[in-house]
Amino acid sequence: MSASMSAAPALQLVAIDVRPGATMESQSGLQNLRPRIYGALATPAADNHAVAAIVMHPTSNFMGHYLLQPLAERGIACLGLNSRYAGNDAMLLMEQVIQDLGAGVKWLRAQGYRKVVLIGNSGGAALCSFYQAEAEHLSATHYADGLPTHLVPQDLPPADALILSAAHAGRARLIEQWLDPSVIEEDDPLATDPQWDLYCGLPTPFSATFVDSFRAAQRARRERIEQWVLQRLRLLRALPDGPQDQTFLVYRTHADPRFLDLSLDANDRAPGSIWGDPRTVNYAANAMGRFNTLRSWLSQWSSRSLADGPKNLARTSVPVLLMTHTADGSTFPSTAQAWREAAPGRLSEVEVKGGNHYLSGQPELVRLSADAFHDWLGRHLA
Repeated sequence: MSASMSAAPALQLVAIDVRPGATMESQSGLQNLRPRIYGALATPAADNHAVAAIVMHPTSNFMGHYLLQPLAERGIACLGLNSRYAGNDAMLLMEQVIQDLGAGVKWLRAQGYRKVVLIGNSGGAALCSFYQAEAEHLSATHYADGLPTHLVPQDLPPADALILSAAHAGRARLIEQWLDPSVIEEDDPLATDPQWDLYCGLPTPFSATFVDSFRAAQRARRERIEQWVLQRLRLLRALPDGPQDQTFLVYRTHADPRFLDLSLDANDRAPGSIWGDPRTVNYAANAMGRFNTLRSWLSQWSSRSLADGPKNLARTSVPVLLMTHTADGSTFPSTAQAWREAAPGRLSEVEVKGGNHYLSGQPELVRLSADAFHDWLGRHLA
């Protein structure tokens, strides 16, 4: 791979067909009958097809990802790929998303790229780990709700390496740590128990006893939601020709003591959320885990989710690069430690000093990251 940056990379729109997914997954008949996923491929001016990367997230639009051009400038073709759920995770099934990612890997192989690396940025880290684990040892034969996935090994060609950047450990772990335990009525976001309401003036720093009790209350709320989901599914499926799914809302999903108390899991972050004022995000009409179906909740957010990042990473065998952003407000030292423990002996780590979650307004750190990717791939995929 050449690190030369003398010529501008080319950018190509990519459309890839995938197999149909869940019933009524899209309101578009065309998308239901012939689903397609879309991406943007940045290629080096002199592309020798040695290495290509995919950067993908379960629901975010990564076609304009900040890494596409910098990696192509360094001789690495990079595909910013969207899943079928781009911009809307209400019906998202993680098992369908890895099928989409597999379609991207197959497409790159068909273009002649000899090595393919998966870049798991933010929520894409758990996705890439889940994908590679299943590509190496397919076990996701059934969704978390019990229906068959119909995944086959041909859907999931293995990648050659994983890069995890500002890496969340998985949607189920996130919701467990972000659910607001003060909610006492699931259909009323204003009905709360003030002893657990982070945003009603509780003093900081929080005591260890308070944090432990708060975490227990968060787990209890998630368990109540999960048990309701399972009960509702049993009721629906007991009906003759009954529906397989239904929608529901989960209010107030953005309450983590670490947003307010910087002494907890301390790094270089500023107070608040990566999305702005955490209280505002907590009450927002659209936030993580807000819109759901019974099936999508189980697949993404529940204790039954198969898409836990570190657990899946431990099932893989390929080399791993972990990029730790030290000023990240949503991944913390404990998050990085979970990733390290999952891949001992084959995980390298680079600290991105002062890096916020998105490297927003930090072009020098984007360049640093791209250089680190290039150098590490040169050593591990030569």
